[in-house]
Amino acid sequence: MKNKRALAMMAVAVLLGTVAVVLASFWLLRQSAGNMGRIVVATADANRGQRLTPEMLGFAEWPKKDIPADAFTDPARLHDRVLKGNLLKNEPISESKLAPAGTLGGLSALISEGKRAITVRVNDVIGVAGFALPGNYVDVIVHTEREPGQNTMPGAAQHISKIVLERILVLAVAQEVSRDETKPKVVNAVTLEVSPEQAEHLDLARGVGTLSLALRNQVDPSLPSTIGATKRTLLNEQQAAVAKVLPAVARPAPKPAVVLAAPVKRQCVSVLNGLQSSQECF
Repeated sequence: MKNKRALAMMAVAVLLGTVAVVLASFWLLRQSAGNMGRIVVATADANRGQRLTPEMLGFAEWPKKDIPADAFTDPARLHDRVLKGNLLKNEPISESKLAPAGTLGGLSALISEGKRAITVRVNDVIGVAGFALPGNYVDVIVHTEREPGQNTMPGAAQHISKIVLERILVLAVAQEVSRDETKPKVVNAVTLEVSPEQAEHLDLARGVGTLSLALRNQVDPSLPSTIGATKRTLLNEQQAAVAKVLPAVARPAPKPAVVLAAPVKRQCVSVLNGLQSSQECF
């Protein structure tokens, strides 16, 4: 009899425990459901400049406190939109990652408003050994010859190298715009983002001389002013030329030498006057 009562109490305890676990699970599910939202995410990795298709879109549950303010909940609003930044799988799609509505895909979607894209021919040296990648900033240097009337001194060197454009964004190398790679890539063309005025300067620079790219630090905003390098400044001849034309009055006059007169040789005799003796010189 006692065994039956013990078994019955154990059965009731197990039943009550099971009911408690089920009720707790339902309560936690309701709580979590209230804190989660359903947003549109990418179903695969996508590159900047790529047009979104329905196959690239999906839904995911996301904590409401972490949902971006400009996230999408309706995939229909993303039809034919173009990415202006790379997108990873299962990453929320937000307005900040998209080009303006109506933008065509490709490189044109990556150009900032008011800017232009211009391509320059490079090689492994001009292109900084392939380290000038999309997203990097470069300075553009031109090597050319001055016009004869621009010489400031007779015999001044005609050749000059000068930085003509500073902190220019690299949009693409060859036909690739991906910014994820850090491995150097030697290509024969680099596309730069410039203003209309800079595009004119760059086009003129590559017509009158040869171009080189100088890779910049990504976070360095400084724009130092330079006068350009010539053969005279390269060999430090300008200071020597200035020193030669200094007026003579500017140089300290030498001090006159002090000449010591030679001592005069004199004749002396001794004179005895009684017990006193003296010496006379003439």
